[in-house]
Amino acid sequence: MASIQITNSVVALLKEKQIADKPLLLIADDGGGDYSLLGGACSLGAKFSIVELEQPDPKYAIELENNVGLQLYTSKYDLTFMGKGLKLDFKNYRISLKDDSGLLDGGVQIAKGSDIKAAFAKGIFAGSTGC
Repeated sequence: MASIQITNSVVALLKEKQIADKPLLLIADDGGGDYSLLGGACSLGAKFSIVELEQPDPKYAIELENNVGLQLYTSKYDLTFMGKGLKLDFKNYRISLKDDSGLLDGGVQIAKGSDIKAAFAKGIFAGSTGC
């Protein structure tokens, strides 16, 4: 099973946002998934988001075992961008995601899955970033 260390400061932030007890996704935010906010070749494996769900999504069935008991999931696709030694931290008002190779994203976003799906249903799609 894939695992991630989550710092107490991340837990405090999620509790403050009242989402620590909800199913959460950790996704690579590259336009390739059902909840991707961004897109473009330059963001592949470099941008990540935490997505709040009301219930688990079967497309994101890989549970990320963690030290704080969060319901945190990802997909096989997203996991390809995450190496061993995953760690989420919150410092200086920014969420960072690291693995044994170093910093993966110093600005992990938090988003509500239902808001993303509603926007997509209205034809508002992931933003594209130029290289």
